[in-house]
Amino acid sequence: MPRGYDRDMPVPPWDDPAARQGPPPAVALVLPVVLSLLVQVPAAIGIAVWTAAPPALAALQIALAVAGALALLGSRRWPGPTVALVALLALAAVLTGPDVGPPYLALAFAIVLAIVRGAAVWAASSVGVAWVAAVALGPATGHGWSPFRVAATTAGLGLCFAIGWFARRRRERASAFREAMARRRRSAEERERVRIARELHDVLGHALSQINVQASVGLHLMDRDPEQARSALASIKGASKTALEEVRSVLGVLREGEAPLAPQAELAQLPRLVSEFAVPGLAAGIDDRLGGEVPARPTQFAAYRIAQEALTNVARHAEATRVELRLERDGNVFVLTVDDDGVGLPAAAEATTGAIALGDGLEAGRGILGMRERAALLGGTVDFAGSPFGGTRLTARLPWGAPP
Repeated sequence: MPRGYDRDMPVPPWDDPAARQGPPPAVALVLPVVLSLLVQVPAAIGIAVWTAAPPALAALQIALAVAGALALLGSRRWPGPTVALVALLALAAVLTGPDVGPPYLALAFAIVLAIVRGAAVWAASSVGVAWVAAVALGPATGHGWSPFRVAATTAGLGLCFAIGWFARRRRERASAFREAMARRRRSAEERERVRIARELHDVLGHALSQINVQASVGLHLMDRDPEQARSALASIKGASKTALEEVRSVLGVLREGEAPLAPQAELAQLPRLVSEFAVPGLAAGIDDRLGGEVPARPTQFAAYRIAQEALTNVARHAEATRVELRLERDGNVFVLTVDDDGVGLPAAAEATTGAIALGDGLEAGRGILGMRERAALLGGTVDFAGSPFGGTRLTARLPWGAPP
């Protein structure tokens, strides 16, 4: 990620390496060839005419200029051998031409392309050998290299290597940026899938548990107590309606540009949740010690879902006759405590497993994991212990203020 930007902030297009990838592959392959031909071939023809070179020597110079440019076509697949071939052709052009020869632009492109494509050793060794051979064999072919020309050529070759390293670093940076963006997208998608799965689990698990219990009551009392059976059916209707509304709210975020169809649950809705928690033989109540204060909205929503899952587990597993939710504030911490008088925790339960269910012991389901994930996302905790009522105590400690 470019320096100076937050990792969650979109990168401006002028500083986005992924947006600065240069021309398409076909253009990137052909452009150096065309430029080299446009520079080397006219220069070779002009110098041959200016120096009145013999036809054979002029033809050789022009052929070497054309061959060096066309050799760049192999730089993508064979960058190492290509830079070696171009360096050899450049050496031949220097030794067979006049003291003032045409600029061999193909060698500069070959060096840069070889370094960018990971053939730096080929580039350094080939150019080094060719340059030493040119300096050593120049006097034997009638070329007198001035110190200025040697220094200038060496500096030019060094500049080509520097450009190659710069281009390679930029390419690596762009590749790393794209990989980081892909990882972030995958991570965001995974977090969203987990969040939706957790929401659906809490909503549907609670509603279906209620419907199952009330349906059993209705079937049992259908003939003996029609009024009670009618009440159970009304509870089923209410629970299913609430579940449908919450499922629509959760799935609403999946539709592009559509906001949730209902507001997120708050602590003010806990009394309704408890009142609808109609399980025969199980009394549920709330001990509200907040005195009218309420924590931040994310904390309220997490506490509501944790309470909902806790009540579902009590109904399914605890075999309890009493469950109580206590809401209180401990400094900058909101504390939700759920006590029941059910069968309690098993002796073999290990809190470190993160798979303790209320009531009948270990359960490797997603309910308890979901509660702990909700708390952890806000920087809070969910713990389980024995209850003074004789069953299980769930204690959720969540930040009072808005979490970071």
